[in-house]
Amino acid sequence: MRKTALPLLLAALLAGPLAACAPSTEPMLGKPSHHTVDGGFRNPPGSPPREAGYGDFIPFFLTMLGHAHPPVPPEHVLNPEAVAQGRAAMASRDHATWLGHASFLLRFHGAHILTDPFLGDRAGPLGFGPKRYVPPALTPEQLPPLDLIIVSHNHYDHLDAGTVERLQNKERITAVVPLKLGAFFRSRGYTNVVELDWYDSVERNGVKITAVPAIHFSLRGLFDMNKTLWAGYVLEADGKKVYFSGDTTYGPVFKEVGQKLGPIDLALVAIGAYEPQKIMKPSHVTPEEAVSLGRDIGAKRLVGMHWGTIILTLEPPFEPPLRFRAAGQAAGYDAAAIELPKIGETLAF
Repeated sequence: MRKTALPLLLAALLAGPLAACAPSTEPMLGKPSHHTVDGGFRNPPGSPPREAGYGDFIPFFLTMLGHAHPPVPPEHVLNPEAVAQGRAAMASRDHATWLGHASFLLRFHGAHILTDPFLGDRAGPLGFGPKRYVPPALTPEQLPPLDLIIVSHNHYDHLDAGTVERLQNKERITAVVPLKLGAFFRSRGYTNVVELDWYDSVERNGVKITAVPAIHFSLRGLFDMNKTLWAGYVLEADGKKVYFSGDTTYGPVFKEVGQKLGPIDLALVAIGAYEPQKIMKPSHVTPEEAVSLGRDIGAKRLVGMHWGTIILTLEPPFEPPLRFRAAGQAAGYDAAAIELPKIGETLAF
């Protein structure tokens, strides 16, 4: 059995028909409406419901078992020399380097910030899980000394224990995470850990970081469905705002985010892992919905992420950027405002 089997089976069992009934969805009195009576969390009002059942998950699971890694176009990934040259050229400017999937290395207001640390080989526990078909642009040891880590949620393709453990200079890093995810970092030697609820803010290294709603779920083991929160983030410094979506599907809450925190100068938005829609609709945007999300938050530039690294779902691996670019231009974005970097490419803010 392929190493993808176990995590996918667990996801099918827990995120499918049982997901709606396992955690509570009753709000906790005296708390924001996304807090539930069992101490967990739920999505904001108007979010798409989960409707898929075993009859949908089992064929999906079996199809995923047969997936092979795709051929990778040479222009998709920069070689190490080009990565170093691109970063050196931007060294004195605010910039974002795509490391692959949802991991970016940002330089913002002089601070080095890592988003959703997944630089390992597999997105899963104990050597199981989907395997990368392209390596990360930088290893944990090749990163500059970090000031901040920003984590959207606890899924293995966004929070890799091996990466977190291998990062250097833990004593100087502040880990900013959603509610109840702090223990993950504290148990691995991080002493500066900040947990945020939606619309809570913290300032570190001259950067204001605000957690914002996302429509997704959390799950890392057999019995922790929605026990930790999930979030996106808005980072603000020097009169500029950067949005990081993490994982999310589309819903009316993004107009609220735009009203509270927009406009956004640069939005890093997920565009992949959306087929089959009956299963993925409640958790992941399509490329077209990613553009709608960007418009709702008032984003001036959109950067596509969460594609081209590992196979999580059934759409063709290199379809998301084509649909994203077409949707962005149809929505009125200038071609230069829809950005699809190569893995390892560095973009100026």
